[in-house]
Amino acid sequence: MAKIATVITNLFEDSEYTEPAKAFQEAGHEVVTIEMEAGKEVKGKQGDSTVKIDVGIADASPEDYDALFIPGGFSPDQLRADDRFVEFAKKFMDDKKPVFAICHGPQLLITAKTLKGRDATGYKSIKVDMEYAGAKYADKEVVVCQNQLVTSRTPDDIPAFIRESVKLLG
Repeated sequence: MAKIATVITNLFEDSEYTEPAKAFQEAGHEVVTIEMEAGKEVKGKQGDSTVKIDVGIADASPEDYDALFIPGGFSPDQLRADDRFVEFAKKFMDDKKPVFAICHGPQLLITAKTLKGRDATGYKSIKVDMEYAGAKYADKEVVVCQNQLVTSRTPDDIPAFIRESVKLLG
């Protein structure tokens, strides 16, 4: 089964992490959390979830993972300020490995300059940013591009996001 790198930090959108992570694990996949420092705990913006970090970004290599998961909230905007996370995400896109980004998750892909010509969606406040990055934005609950990139807009889209992500993992 797949080993899924999950880049996450404080103020992630709780349900956009917890529900897909649970579904991935129930489907037999391994979810590994990555942030600045292993062992640290990060908290969701709703205050409902605390996640313990498995691996620090300095010790994370894209080659060790089969897929990338980017939950939304304020987490992706914070992570994209660190070039290590930008390069990490870029490698998954360049290598055509599965990437799952929901809500504000595509912000990391915008900064990695990997959305040009790609069909994608995200939270409405980043629509223009995605278009400037060259994405073909679609206001739909889930968009699957080139059998690699799965994007969704909001927590309301989580069931469709999970369905397509798990399907892509096989």
